[in-house]
Amino acid sequence: MKRPYLLLLLCGLSLSACASPSGKANSIQQEKGSADSSYSVAAEPAPAAPLVLGASRVKEYLPLLKGKKVGLLINHTSLLPDNTKYLHLLDFLLQQGVEVTTIYTPEHGFRGNADAGEKVDSGTDAQTGLPIVSLYGSNKKPKAEQLKNIDLLIFDIQDVGARFYTYISSMHYAMEACAENNKEFLVLDRPNPHGHYVDGPVLEPSFKSFVGMHPIPVVHGLTVAELALMINKEGWLEGGKKCRLTVVPMENYTHATPYTLPVKPSPNLPNQQSILLYPSLCFFEGTPMSVGRGTAFPFQVVGYPEQKFGDFTFTPVSTPGAAKNPLFENKTCYGVDLRNAPAPQQLDLSYLLDFYHKWEQKDKFFVKFFDLLAGTGELKKQIMAGATEEEIRESWKPALEKYKTLRTKHLLYPLE
Repeated sequence: MKRPYLLLLLCGLSLSACASPSGKANSIQQEKGSADSSYSVAAEPAPAAPLVLGASRVKEYLPLLKGKKVGLLINHTSLLPDNTKYLHLLDFLLQQGVEVTTIYTPEHGFRGNADAGEKVDSGTDAQTGLPIVSLYGSNKKPKAEQLKNIDLLIFDIQDVGARFYTYISSMHYAMEACAENNKEFLVLDRPNPHGHYVDGPVLEPSFKSFVGMHPIPVVHGLTVAELALMINKEGWLEGGKKCRLTVVPMENYTHATPYTLPVKPSPNLPNQQSILLYPSLCFFEGTPMSVGRGTAFPFQVVGYPEQKFGDFTFTPVSTPGAAKNPLFENKTCYGVDLRNAPAPQQLDLSYLLDFYHKWEQKDKFFVKFFDLLAGTGELKKQIMAGATEEEIRESWKPALEKYKTLRTKHLLYPLE
């Protein structure tokens, strides 16, 4: 395969346009933080060319690591295809002689086997002896002392494209810490399985939390590198700071490129169906309903321990590493089975509305967490006022159109 190429001119870390194999010019961008930083856009790919992950473009980023102490914000998804198997980024960099000094981990830990919300402790990686700094719990943002032994921090984690999935919140805080401590930040890009559409309410500032840190919709339609560019350029880091950001884009990717994740991104998203349903079903986490945590099919069912909620039954049980104490543990739940449902092409509120209408005590259906997931207090109010899904979706349009205009400024890849 003849590869489109990326040219980094390291004199002053500046970039210039270069021609792609198709003859079209790459769109090159430059941004300054506390020192000059650079990132670039891959050439438009040939239609049939295979997808190349940012982490696989080793010739582009290995020179940037030479002579530097490197930290890695990674987890079990930080994999490079290696013939018929996968190689973890940490192992690859150590094989290449890169001086990796510290591992930083998001929610679910370095190995990805901690429950949602479970405290993840710092420690030492048994295989390499490297220190592990947990960025979940009380220490979401790296402290200066936790960055003192690095020059550059790499982010390489597979995201799922939903605002409330916390890996992007960890990326935000890591960027902020790097900006404050004059460290370089490098993003190795990966696909967004929901990159082909944008949907949902746009987060309002007063509802900012670790499950929603940016004024973007629930389904934001960005890769992690595109989001990092947006965060940096739009001044969303504390005090409007900008970090020394470099991104390594993928090759041969568009936002219409289908992508099935090769490994589950977290314990309760075990397969592609759960990932595709996740943006729509995660709202139930702010209600009394179960989404199947403690079963073999989380985020593929919805239910409650009353027969009126549906004919399908499931019983959550304690599942170490996924749901040690699941909601309705050892109780039969009645609801809907979505394991074979068509994949949504937009946020699907029909299940949420249906369960709300069947719930008798309307004022006790929503808990405080619901508004944080929605990023607004309006969605709850609309549902309680009897609004239809069409009416709710219509109310999102003005903010979504404004966001889509903003999004175009930071896209690295074609939409189709």
